[in-house]
Amino acid sequence: MLGGVENLALPRTAAFFDLDKTVIAKSSTLTFGKSFYQGGLINRRAVLRTAYAQFVYLLGGADHDQMERMREYLSALARGWDVEQVKEIVAETIHDLIDPIIYDEAASLIEKHHLAGRDVVIVSTSGAEVVEPIGRMIGADRVVATRMVVEEGRFSGEIEYYAYGPTKAEAMRELAASEGYDLARCYAYSDSATDLPMLEAVGHPHAVNPDRALRKEALAREWPVLTFSRPVRLKQRIPSLSMPSRPALALGAVAVGAAAATAGFVWFNNRRQTPRHPRFRLF
Repeated sequence: MLGGVENLALPRTAAFFDLDKTVIAKSSTLTFGKSFYQGGLINRRAVLRTAYAQFVYLLGGADHDQMERMREYLSALARGWDVEQVKEIVAETIHDLIDPIIYDEAASLIEKHHLAGRDVVIVSTSGAEVVEPIGRMIGADRVVATRMVVEEGRFSGEIEYYAYGPTKAEAMRELAASEGYDLARCYAYSDSATDLPMLEAVGHPHAVNPDRALRKEALAREWPVLTFSRPVRLKQRIPSLSMPSRPALALGAVAVGAAAATAGFVWFNNRRQTPRHPRFRLF
């Protein structure tokens, strides 16, 4: 049940949300392509390529090979970008770009989980420079996201930590250990079969707008399948959701290099590498 405050004597619980096509209707990082163009970070050709990637993603997601090719392209594209400039662009445009595409159904779930005494954690392959502000906007308590290496205030083009596939589940288990979550009583929501490890890590997995592979798995495992279809501006719906009610925390492994994601490329970071153990920090 989502309603009612949980027994305080029981272990803490959380609701883990994927971001793209689960909380918001598009790819969080690719949505900023035009803003990066206007800020002089990318050229018109890159904008068009980003728009195409968004189109492919909305049609049904990208497979591993497509994501790997795009990761390589976008990582190289962002090499040398000034981190503070990326942060400023995101801060200036996030409400215009992201607020209108937040699913009403997701906002309702976030509210219900908070009312039930659960933490809300965003777990996204996008980079922290995009995901953290979105997390603050929707009132998330914690964020797990990808990060890139930063050298002398600029992106090096290398990936230091990326939250993808099994890595998401690993981060969730680390959070559970440090925060005292009972994963068997926790909830998780995602649209993609690549997040099966994330969904399998909790006792209450949910498929949201699932791709074909995840829908098949969800039906076979008798997981709830949810359809989110009503984007809505938070301020028009629930003004209180636009400001977090308590300090929001982010995995340290998420923090620094997420600026790369803001570039619209960390969403594609499928590099197979062993991530460093993330640490926690305040937003």
